Amino acid sequence: MSHLPVPSRASAPVGAHDLAADVRSFYHLPEGEHAGKACQGTACYAARHLNPERWAEAMRQDPRVYCLGECHAAPAKGQTQPRPPVRVCSRHGIVLGRLAAGGARSLADYQRQGGYAALAQALDHPPERVLAAVETSALRGRGGAGFPTGRKWRAVAQQPAGVKYVVANADEGDAGAYIDRYLLEDDPHRLIEGMILAGYAVGASQGYLYLRIEYPFAATVLRAALAEARAAGWLGPQVGGRPFAFELELVIGHGSYVCGEETALLRSIEGRRPEVMARPPYPTERGLFDRPTLLNNVETLVNVPWIVTHGGEAYAAIGFSKSRGTKALSLNSLFVRPGLYEVEFGVTVRHIVEELGGGLRSGGQLKGLLIGGPIIGLIPPHLLDTPLGFEELAAIGAGVGHGGIVAFDEHTSIPDLVQHVFSFGAYESCGKCTPCRRGSGRVEELFRRALAGQAAPADLQECRDLVTALKLTSLCGHGTGLARFAESILRYYPTEIEPCFK
Repeated sequence: MSHLPVPSRASAPVGAHDLAADVRSFYHLPEGEHAGKACQGTACYAARHLNPERWAEAMRQDPRVYCLGECHAAPAKGQTQPRPPVRVCSRHGIVLGRLAAGGARSLADYQRQGGYAALAQALDHPPERVLAAVETSALRGRGGAGFPTGRKWRAVAQQPAGVKYVVANADEGDAGAYIDRYLLEDDPHRLIEGMILAGYAVGASQGYLYLRIEYPFAATVLRAALAEARAAGWLGPQVGGRPFAFELELVIGHGSYVCGEETALLRSIEGRRPEVMARPPYPTERGLFDRPTLLNNVETLVNVPWIVTHGGEAYAAIGFSKSRGTKALSLNSLFVRPGLYEVEFGVTVRHIVEELGGGLRSGGQLKGLLIGGPIIGLIPPHLLDTPLGFEELAAIGAGVGHGGIVAFDEHTSIPDLVQHVFSFGAYESCGKCTPCRRGSGRVEELFRRALAGQAAPADLQECRDLVTALKLTSLCGHGTGLARFAESILRYYPTEIEPCFK
């Protein structure tokens, strides 16, 4: 496969110093002002009573910092925290197995543990073989909606020959989610190998790894890993000594939750304002620099070397219902045993909360649970027996999402939680569509009035109308996710909400 051209410097990704003023104004942290800041994220909100002084410090800060990937030690501040415990609770440590064994930051350690063997194996066969294995595996995206990975890869592969791109979304900013952070810091070559395999399968010769600015140590580790891979011939004009070219570039974001949305992320790489774009066309047809683009999140790509080595059928044999394989989960600091866990789909949420997490460290009553939030449905205690699966959680108004799990105890009032989530939603809205730009801020305002005892019944009806508008007319998952969260609150917690609007 011949080396394909990449964009000229005029259209290549830009650094913070290159940002035009109108682009710079979009971001919260264009110069990296997160260092030493306290976090206002939902996991830290849930744990604010554990360190009230730090939470008060966070609430005084501007710009806001919403997640530092330290949810196991929340409320967090921008400093080195003890690394979370890692436990593999399935027959196969597909995602977290290497982390549980101590990690492999260097190329030498990675190759001693079988690293790049899947890529070497794949390069001896046509790209179709990798593509077919991913399709057979029934792997679904691990970053949110759970779209079938093989279907997305096939869509890119079927585009006419020419410049194509592979992009890894490492803009992990969901509440309670710190899975990607430790995969990047402790097993970086696994992601690099997965991206090269993706490029080989779909016919792309250039990849971009988009990393959130709040993970500075991950950036250091990744730069070193990319240099090692390039020096060893796993990146460059002849990958593994074969006639296949693939290059990979690290791009650092500037602080924006909405850059986790695929079209906003691609515009950010291009150096444009990262506002969400209407679809179709989808990125698989016209994505980065208007070329066919494959975009997956970190955990999705980390699964690929295992699938190539063991086969799609072996992967599809793991899991439950339409949710195949394993899922990495990250539990917040309110659990007795916070940390990273790898489970097979099909275990119940109750098993995760009570057996793995050990219940609440306070010994108090669970108020609710967010999985993959913050803009996703809240799970009430009476639904903890729901199996962990894409369709099963969607049926109760929740979702698998990224896999971050945030528990709330008796210190959280539901109306105050709603105000917190919509404050986050309004702050992080890209502003492209009116329902999200105006509606999220208005819901926050109405709940702020309710908490101050100044609301009326008409205000609650206005909230319901705004939630409907967010659900039906928002341009992306930011607005629709806020609607899902609000719908679950109105559905499961009416006795805590309605008295505030009398």
